[in-house]
Amino acid sequence: MSWDVRQTRRFGRAYKKLHDNAAAAVDAAVAEVAHDPGIGEQKKGDLSDLWVHKFRCLGQLYLLGYTRDDAVRLVYLEAVGPHENFYRELKR
Repeated sequence: MSWDVRQTRRFGRAYKKLHDNAAAAVDAAVAEVAHDPGIGEQKKGDLSDLWVHKFRCLGQLYLLGYTRDDAVRLVYLEAVGPHENFYRELKR
């Protein structure tokens, strides 16, 4: 059973800047997360609410950061982008 998916403004801005083929890969990753939110790995420390799903796109490692609300079966897409500076930007 699929979960509902919502996106934050940060995710929307980052998604809008992606090329078409990268956006297609992100769409596929979002579909995987919507089907099974446990597919990612939960972070520790400052970002303990964040789950991250890693996938390859254009020969580069991309990360999809999301939080989940188990009570209402809802996934909030927080950020997407290459691994470089991903966590530093999320801590801001």
